[in-house]
Amino acid sequence: RYRRSEAQPMKQLYTRWGKNLDPKNILPEHPNPLCRREHFTILNGTWHYAITDSASRPDRWDGEILVPFSPESLLSGVNRQLQPGQYLWYGRSLPKIGTHDVEMPERTAGEETGRYLLHFGAVDQRCEVYINGHAVGSHEGGYLPFTIDITDAMNQTGENLLTVRVQDDSDTSYHARGKQKLQRGGMYYTAQSGIWQTVWMEKVPADYIRNLTIFPDLDGKKVTLRAKTEGDRPLTVRIYPPCDHVSDREDNRETGENRSGALGRQEPLVCLEGRSNEDITISLDTVCPWTCETPFLYPLTVTLGYDGDRVESYFALRTFTVEKDEQDLPRICLNHKPLFLRGVLDQGYWSDGLYTAPSDDALIFDIASIKKLGYNMLRKHCKIEPQRWYYHCDRLGMIVWQDMVNGGSSYADWYVTYLGTAFSFLKIKPKDSHRRLLSRTDERGREEFVREMKETIRLLQFHPSIAAWVIFNEGWGQFETARITELARQEDPTRLIDAASGWFDQGCGDFQSLHNYFFPMRIEPEEKRATVLSEYGGYSLIVPGHTTSEDLYGYGTYQDTASLKEAFDKRESEVRALIPQGLCASIYTQVSDIEDEVNGIFTYDREVQKLNG
Repeated sequence: RYRRSEAQPMKQLYTRWGKNLDPKNILPEHPNPLCRREHFTILNGTWHYAITDSASRPDRWDGEILVPFSPESLLSGVNRQLQPGQYLWYGRSLPKIGTHDVEMPERTAGEETGRYLLHFGAVDQRCEVYINGHAVGSHEGGYLPFTIDITDAMNQTGENLLTVRVQDDSDTSYHARGKQKLQRGGMYYTAQSGIWQTVWMEKVPADYIRNLTIFPDLDGKKVTLRAKTEGDRPLTVRIYPPCDHVSDREDNRETGENRSGALGRQEPLVCLEGRSNEDITISLDTVCPWTCETPFLYPLTVTLGYDGDRVESYFALRTFTVEKDEQDLPRICLNHKPLFLRGVLDQGYWSDGLYTAPSDDALIFDIASIKKLGYNMLRKHCKIEPQRWYYHCDRLGMIVWQDMVNGGSSYADWYVTYLGTAFSFLKIKPKDSHRRLLSRTDERGREEFVREMKETIRLLQFHPSIAAWVIFNEGWGQFETARITELARQEDPTRLIDAASGWFDQGCGDFQSLHNYFFPMRIEPEEKRATVLSEYGGYSLIVPGHTTSEDLYGYGTYQDTASLKEAFDKRESEVRALIPQGLCASIYTQVSDIEDEVNGIFTYDREVQKLNG
């Protein structure tokens, strides 16, 4: 499975989007299409940085960094690994208030002074934020967004200085880390740190929409909304005719992007008044279900008062269930119709940006390319993407299984990987009570996982493309599976749950979830849970000039595209033969090569599609 040479430095490998990166226009799109305001200011670009051994602010900067690329990435311009115990500092001036550099709404007569919100898509792993030397907020958790109201710390005239201090324990602690490892190699990849998603600002009214929840109900032909504000305010909801974005322009990112202009030319299906902080249930006469072929989205706007805070969003009408077919076998259903989910494992790594895609077009490329190959599902593996990735899945009709990000202390690979593989072949199901073997002895780490699992669900639950939550993967930091599955179910009763992907199955959740890289393909369907092959394949092929490592990792090595394609087609036919027996989903490993792991459908730079034959 793994061939390792003498330690070699990683080779530079740019994607086409990284080669054409404009440092003054990095990821300029609105970061959150589910809660979009007209005026916003992107703060990506050139910042100052320093790496220190002290928590004290540095006297000078080490150089410049391109945000939001982590310092370990090629695109950051830094190429330095932050170590546990070190501090990564960022600094920049904010655009001056009242200048043309800040895209903010004008204050109307009689309006109270607005508030300035500073948004971070994600910072790995702990950070403190300062404005003009004053601490304004902090955050812990390397995969989740946070917002800080910085109004009171800002100078209304003159310069405002933003400073961010970051620490990252990486894989030396119990925090969520996905596949990151300081000593990268094999199926673990270069650890990254710091700011890795978009940083942006908004100016909002004194009382603004802090949160918008949207719960569609296909069977009931209705949708329920709630806009959270500080005080109870009158509001107006407008729902517009649904749009099938794929049929407009299949893989163009602008499809549906400029909705504010388009909505101004349309008559709403529904226009009604209500109040904030109260549920508003709206019956829908026009019902266009979301499917992979016709991913209908309903645009909507919510406006406070007559001309107060206004946000744009969208929803879709669809439902995912497990139901019995004519043979009395449990099947995954979309809108109550059985649908075989043919998926690909997607880890979201980039040869030049690591965790951060170099552009919106790069995100779209992965989704659209995999769909053109005949797949209808992506399993987002051990990572949370920016909201825009899910938005593109929503509008392009790509179903998503979303992993929770794994954590825990150092993994006992001999147990969770090698013995785990043997357990699955022998159909042995160990209990999840062995906390030391499963790397979950620290109570703080267990509590943190539950908290971040709930926050992940709350963050992403309004994306219609997401069909299932994957709680644990291959025993990495697994514990109390049944209890945590129930907590996830309470948080979101509308989606399916893969409680334990691979092995260490505790009999809960909606799936019997199998990984099979080495053994003959066989299944034994259960009475209630759907049977899914949640990882398989992983066939490796090195394409010279398109790798960053001299090492090789995979689950079967091939010398040319012809032999790779032959093995792939043979395995695919074996998978298809299991569908009549009750197989409901399959997930091939994986979208692209990642460092040593050269088992992607695409090379790491996305330049070569290896299954062309």
